[in-house]
Amino acid sequence: MNSVEKQIQKLRESIRHHDWRYYVISDPEISDKEYDELFKNLQSLEEKHPEFITNDSPTQRVSGGVLEGFSTVSHREKMLSLDNTYSIDELKEWESRIKRAIKRDVAFEYMVELKIDGVSCSLTYQDGALILGATRGDGQIGEDVTANIRAIKSIPLKLRGDSLSKFFEVRGEIYMQKTDFNNLNRQRSKRGDPPFANPRNATSGSLKLLDSSSLPERNLNCFMHSFGWMQGGGFAKQNDFLNKIKTWGLRVNPANKVCRNIQEVIEYCLYWQTRRDNLDYEVDGVVVKVNDFNQQKELGATSKSPRWAVAYKFPAHQTTTKVVSVSIQVGRTGILTPVANLTPVECAGVMISRATLHNFDEVNRLDVRIGDTILLQRSGDVIPKIVKVITSKRTGKEVKFVAPRRCPICKTLSVKEKSDNTCLGKDKSFYGVYIYCPNPDCPAQIKRSLWHFASRGAMDIEGMGKSVVDALVDIGMVGQIVDIYKLEKADFLKLPLFKEKRADNLVRAIKKSKEQPLSKVLYGLGIKHVGERAAMLLANRFKSIDKFFGLNKNELEVIDEIGPVMAASIVEFFSSTKIKKMIQLFSKLGLKLVAAEKTIIDNDLKGKVFVFTGELIDFSRSNAKAAVEAKAGKCTTSISKNVDYLVVGKNPGSKHAKAKKLNIPIVNEEEFKTIVGLRPT
Repeated sequence: MNSVEKQIQKLRESIRHHDWRYYVISDPEISDKEYDELFKNLQSLEEKHPEFITNDSPTQRVSGGVLEGFSTVSHREKMLSLDNTYSIDELKEWESRIKRAIKRDVAFEYMVELKIDGVSCSLTYQDGALILGATRGDGQIGEDVTANIRAIKSIPLKLRGDSLSKFFEVRGEIYMQKTDFNNLNRQRSKRGDPPFANPRNATSGSLKLLDSSSLPERNLNCFMHSFGWMQGGGFAKQNDFLNKIKTWGLRVNPANKVCRNIQEVIEYCLYWQTRRDNLDYEVDGVVVKVNDFNQQKELGATSKSPRWAVAYKFPAHQTTTKVVSVSIQVGRTGILTPVANLTPVECAGVMISRATLHNFDEVNRLDVRIGDTILLQRSGDVIPKIVKVITSKRTGKEVKFVAPRRCPICKTLSVKEKSDNTCLGKDKSFYGVYIYCPNPDCPAQIKRSLWHFASRGAMDIEGMGKSVVDALVDIGMVGQIVDIYKLEKADFLKLPLFKEKRADNLVRAIKKSKEQPLSKVLYGLGIKHVGERAAMLLANRFKSIDKFFGLNKNELEVIDEIGPVMAASIVEFFSSTKIKKMIQLFSKLGLKLVAAEKTIIDNDLKGKVFVFTGELIDFSRSNAKAAVEAKAGKCTTSISKNVDYLVVGKNPGSKHAKAKKLNIPIVNEEEFKTIVGLRPT
């Protein structure tokens, strides 16, 4: 090795040492200026002698190359997900289970670690040099994001020490600090880019960047927490493993702790539950692991989760803010929904400025007033919900919100619908679950009716989304559903952002929608209480839309699955002269108003009850419900022993814990797709 190569090697070792001092143990020995001088000297020498550049050099963290896509990699040892507990009692139940599983009297020691709300990763080192960085993926197959992993300064490109395994894999969590997240969103706002929703979202998006040159400004960070595999050797306990990898230069969370019993675990969980907001990174719970690796091996794992570890999830994040005003949303059936406009506040990493009050019974129950300080909660870290009013902070200046006498859009007198489907517009109390605008020509209702009619589950008019419908109604080109079929190419070219091709495509989509069967037409009409399955049942029973005019409730109620409320709604809908005229126009325009043949009714899920929690990726909540109802299943919003399936999406709420207590089958979104027939079995 000549003098230049020795000098380069010495500089690299010095920079790695100072990276470790700064990023891993947070105890720097030199100033930023001195560090920059070392780095510049190394860059200068490598530029003059490129033959000595190696992949693990500190100067090679960011290549700047743009990738065409990420290749996939198979994890040698599956990256399992953790089961969750949501209470101290559930945590104790978990310990009881693992004690029973060992089948002998044994004392457990536990390693407790903060559950970082980030993105899981796997790092593989060969002879101490980083050769692969991968995402968790589905646990078995992940994405190769090595180029982006290399840009994270707290991840060493070369491990410290000499006695290293030939191959070593370690798992961890990549995250973004709150301060860096806020800075990043400020920068994006200045550039006109949309802000990220939360630090985890920003971290995930950063790891998927195809050009790693922009990674340094993201300031991603990483804590390593789990053993993957290694060639030769091993560890006796989790704390031995964490202590060892720290000496190798890998970053470990300093808050980790060994607990001698479950009571110490509980104290640790409760301690951080009240102090998590003091950290500069998001944590959503505590991971509890059996410390002894031999005991871990004996306990084993299910197909999804290790039995020897569990996550204690903190309660849904809550915060306080003020109600600035209450506005009213008008639905497609005219229902008026109160929405609280709030002083913007961050809750679980997301800025929240609005929360639905659902209905006026809820307004009454909570006694929400304009100017009130309220406790806000993101249920399951997804849906903002007003939990209660903090009445002790009232000043006397708060204003009670009165249900509107008129529709806020068209100013028509609103009416109240009781559970027996009778309307009492003169009810003095004027509070009820359903208060709605009875004017079918209300612009808000027209827009929402058009969105529904054109939706995939109804007439499936591709390209006629919310912005197009809003524009057509606002300029007066469309005033009712039937007007859609009077539109021509020239009409669409008058709209913003419409060119020849887009206009042609939409005209074709409208023409194609005329081939939709009677059941889709019935569903698209937006009859109150009539979903996709009910529309299919009605089409099969009556064969022609003309048969619905003149029907009475008794004729409908004899049909299985059609109750008195739905029957009354159908009778009321088809008693309208306006609807009769619209159907006559549909007939002249060529829509299919007669069932060509009997539609097969799928009763696979008849009698099965579903509940949903968390955020689904491929379904809106209404579409997921429709998929169940199309197979004769039912959906409800609360957990009870009568529920057959809980469908769990991202960030599930308390329903998940309740379902586990009642031993209700819990399925993820992919499993749900199989159940409703959207995936091959």
